[in-house]
Amino acid sequence: MATLAIGLIATGFLFWVRRGLKPLLLRFNVRERVADIMTKAGPVAAIVGTTLIVGVADLGAQGVRVVGSVPAGLPPLSLPRFEASAWAQLLPAAALISLIGFVESISVAQTLAARRRQRVDANQELVGLGAANVAAAITSGYPVTGGFARSVVNFDAGARTQLASVFTAAGIALVAVLFTPLFRNLPQAALAATIIVSVLSLIDLGTVRHTWRYSRSDFSAMAATIVVVLFVGVEAGILAGVTLSIALYLWRTSRPHIAIVGQVPGTEHFRNVERHSVITSPTVLSVRVDESLYFADARYLEDRLYDEVARRPDIRHVVLVCAAVNYIDASALDSLEVIVDRLKQAGVTLHLSEVKGPVLDRLKRSEFLQHLTGGVFLSQHQAMSTLDPEITARADAAPTPMQLPREAVH
Repeated sequence: MATLAIGLIATGFLFWVRRGLKPLLLRFNVRERVADIMTKAGPVAAIVGTTLIVGVADLGAQGVRVVGSVPAGLPPLSLPRFEASAWAQLLPAAALISLIGFVESISVAQTLAARRRQRVDANQELVGLGAANVAAAITSGYPVTGGFARSVVNFDAGARTQLASVFTAAGIALVAVLFTPLFRNLPQAALAATIIVSVLSLIDLGTVRHTWRYSRSDFSAMAATIVVVLFVGVEAGILAGVTLSIALYLWRTSRPHIAIVGQVPGTEHFRNVERHSVITSPTVLSVRVDESLYFADARYLEDRLYDEVARRPDIRHVVLVCAAVNYIDASALDSLEVIVDRLKQAGVTLHLSEVKGPVLDRLKRSEFLQHLTGGVFLSQHQAMSTLDPEITARADAAPTPMQLPREAVH
């Protein structure tokens, strides 16, 4: 009960300091700058006050958890051991710590930078973390990262530049040398209250609601991260969120949006036949893939093309519109080779249109273009003009629709 009382009192005091102390001081004609400083010194007052209460009432002996004895002095300079067996044993854990540390650090940095409309250079952040960890290695320190709780408390106190960390380090060194006995009775509940009050200001429930409305899959990754962080820890939560995000990405992109397109009358534009009134050719099948082609979606494209050709016995040409394809990996290239052969056996020619320059450069480095039974067209309109000029001429001459359906987005 004593611990609960200390935690509640410290938390309530800190909330009041954040919202009520400055207006109260301004009412008593205290200068705004002084009122600001006194407000930001609230956590110090809470720690000093609770430490005095625990010391005077000897609450540590009654079960209140305190910081206890803090070793005095500065850590010695020392070099880590360079042993192959030790490196092999520590490498997996070290790699995980490095990854989690960087993810946590950059996440906190971006969150805090967004509140001040600042920009974070992730590469520079990584260099800083690396330098800090090298310094920690020779000073008997722990692995270093931008901790969430400490960063928020620092931010909340008004820190704006790296000089705040220099002052913090100098203060810690001074305390470690001269004043460690004063922290013996510092209750851990007061430290927890300081962190809780600072972190609560960063909780954004609006983002959670927005994500739920916009994307259920993204919300599931967010929810999994939140739950695992709360019940297991930050490291496990980040790993769970990253793993689920990758799994959802693979699942989502393994079934890309594939549209059969036709020409919009009176224009050179080609749009989804299910969303627009368009003109199509009975002998040319135009298929647009709205995703890069890689190992996860290559088989899906194969199956979709075979199904569409099987349903249309009059088809003699298939044009793959690649306007949205930014990359084709080796697995997808193999699938395209198979598609060319299978369609050739069925008497159907495969063509490509609107292939982006970097993708075409990669294709030229392979033998695919030599095996391609059709051609590569600069635009879909050029492809249709070549493969079915009669239908294209009819579509070009038709009146342009005044307005497309409101729900049409492709």
